[in-house]
Amino acid sequence: MNDLHGIIFAYRSDSHLSELTRHRNTCSLPFGGRYRLIDFMLSGFVNAGIRDVGVIVHESYQSLLDHLASGKDWDLSRKHGGLRILPPFSYAERRGSGGYRGSMEALSGVFSYLQNIRQDYVILAWGDMAVNFPVEEMFQQHLDSGADITMVCTSTDADTTCPENMVTLDSSGRIADLSIHPSMTTGHLKSAEVYLLSKQLLLDMVDYCSAHNLYGFVSGVLQPRIHSLKIMPYLHKGYTARFRSVSEYFQRSMQLLSLDVRTDLFNQARPIRTKDMSTPSTYYGSESKAVNSLISDGCFIDGEVENCILSRGVVVEAGARVADSILMQGTIVRRNVSMSYVVADKNVQINSSRMLMGHSSYPLAIAKNSIV
Repeated sequence: MNDLHGIIFAYRSDSHLSELTRHRNTCSLPFGGRYRLIDFMLSGFVNAGIRDVGVIVHESYQSLLDHLASGKDWDLSRKHGGLRILPPFSYAERRGSGGYRGSMEALSGVFSYLQNIRQDYVILAWGDMAVNFPVEEMFQQHLDSGADITMVCTSTDADTTCPENMVTLDSSGRIADLSIHPSMTTGHLKSAEVYLLSKQLLLDMVDYCSAHNLYGFVSGVLQPRIHSLKIMPYLHKGYTARFRSVSEYFQRSMQLLSLDVRTDLFNQARPIRTKDMSTPSTYYGSESKAVNSLISDGCFIDGEVENCILSRGVVVEAGARVADSILMQGTIVRRNVSMSYVVADKNVQINSSRMLMGHSSYPLAIAKNSIV
């Protein structure tokens, strides 16, 4: 798709995820064992034929840089275009320290990059959600409808407790109202904060917002122009996951143990790509037991694992029992440990004979590099 350019917002580190985002950007949060959250949107762009993608970052993005590297694993390592990481250098020169206040301010910080985009259309998306929607189909709907802006929406009965921007449609199917994080469900649809529009319209809006100190895309652009612009919804009926707490992250991750959810999210027609680690197959000992779990390559399982998601390089020693837990890369569970409803970040070590127990609504989160 040579006429569509991708922009991914990857500057947010959600403090509500506590230990999980203390050392990383939310977009680099592991999900499903093998993946990082940014993999899903980036793969969606690549699957649609998008060959130029800009990733806007601001702080705590070292792990994101390590993961994305040159973009080779997404076929975005190119002499012309490809993957571009956009740090806040020009923004810092003009505004000083401090994070972006909103997405329009982030776009203003990379305005020279936007001016040099070769394509006529741009898709803007956050990289901190797990979703697999057909970008090409959305682009075609945008062209056919003659919309100024097309917005990805989900149904209001989606299984999530995240605060959402609510969308109300008129009788023609056009977006007539947009509410920012209402206390009650007051619209027809929820916004997924993915937008498709022309490059020229984007440049005009960024310039206007910068000149009037408007920093949010919804409050600065969409709400004031809801009647003057033709804003149309694109309804995505599949799985969509965003997280605003450790509990939400745990619950949405556990949904991946359902075959129906995995089939929808990891659609074979639109594969999700990630960084190639070239790890060997997982080793299962003679006394090991693994039930209803997603276990990545490179693990050593000598104990019992049930209803779990294990990233690469996890070790579960003999006599240990791990249930209803998420163990990230390099976690070691020593002998005779009993643990359930735990989210262990990278390189955590659980010493022998420990008992750790959280709850499905309040899982126990253990910070990166901790020894328990």
